[in-house]
Amino acid sequence: MTEHTIGTQEEWLRVAAPFWLVLALIGGLAWVVAAAEAWDMGAGPGTMGMTFPFFLGTWVSMMAAMMLPAIGPQAAGGRSLGGRTAAGRLPGVLAFGAGFLLPWAAYGAVAFPVFSGVGSLVESSPEAARWLGVGIVLVAGLYQFAPAKRRALEHCRMALHAGGAGSLTGDLRAGIVDGAICVGCCWALMATLISVGVMNLTAMVGIAAVIFGEKVLPRPRLVGGIAGAALLVLALAAALDPSLLAGVAMDETPMPM
Repeated sequence: MTEHTIGTQEEWLRVAAPFWLVLALIGGLAWVVAAAEAWDMGAGPGTMGMTFPFFLGTWVSMMAAMMLPAIGPQAAGGRSLGGRTAAGRLPGVLAFGAGFLLPWAAYGAVAFPVFSGVGSLVESSPEAARWLGVGIVLVAGLYQFAPAKRRALEHCRMALHAGGAGSLTGDLRAGIVDGAICVGCCWALMATLISVGVMNLTAMVGIAAVIFGEKVLPRPRLVGGIAGAALLVLALAAALDPSLLAGVAMDETPMPM
C-alpha cells in the first residue's frame, strides 16, 4: 500500500477538515441534547434526582458536546492517510471518537456518588457544602498552573492517533489513550460542575471554550492561565456570596409545576 505523506500544515488541515467537521457535527447534536436537558432541569445541587443510568447518559452527551469539536487534530491522525480515501478513514475517526469518550464515561461513573454525596451534604450541612464548593473551584484554578496539567496538555495537543493505523481496534485504542490523558488534563475543570451544578449550561459552555482553546489555539498555556485566574476569582467571590455556586447552595425558590 502506497503511503501518502502530507507535507505541509495547509495540506494536513485540508485532509483533516472533513473528519473534524464530522466530529463537530456530532458534538453539535450532543449540545442540542445537553442544552435541552439543562434548560428543563436548571442548575441545582447533587444529581438533581437523576438515576445512575440517566445521569451517565446525560454525562456522556455533555462530554461529547464539550470534547468532540476540539479533538479533530487527534482524531484525524498524524500526517498520513496510509493510502486510504477520506471515506475509508471515517470509520476509524468515529472509532477514535468513541474510544475518547470511554474514559470520560468512567469519570462520570465515579462522579455520580460524589454528586449524590454533595447533594446530601447540602441538605444536612449547608455551610460545609458551601466551603467544599469553594475549595473545589479553588483547586481547579490552582491546577491550571500545575506542572501535571502542563504535561498532560502537551500530550493533548499531540496527534497521538497515527494515520493509517489500519484497524478499528487500533483506532479505538488510540482514542481511549487520548481520552485518558484528556481526563488527566481536564478533570479539575469538570469537577467544578460539582460546585456550580451538573446541568449548569453556562458553565458547560465556558468549560467547552477553555478545552477548545487549550487543544486547538496557538497559545494553550495562555488560555489555561486565563481560565485558572477566572476560577480563582470565582472561588474568592463565592466565599463572599454562596449563591454563585448553585451546586452547593440550598435552592429556596419553589419548584415550577
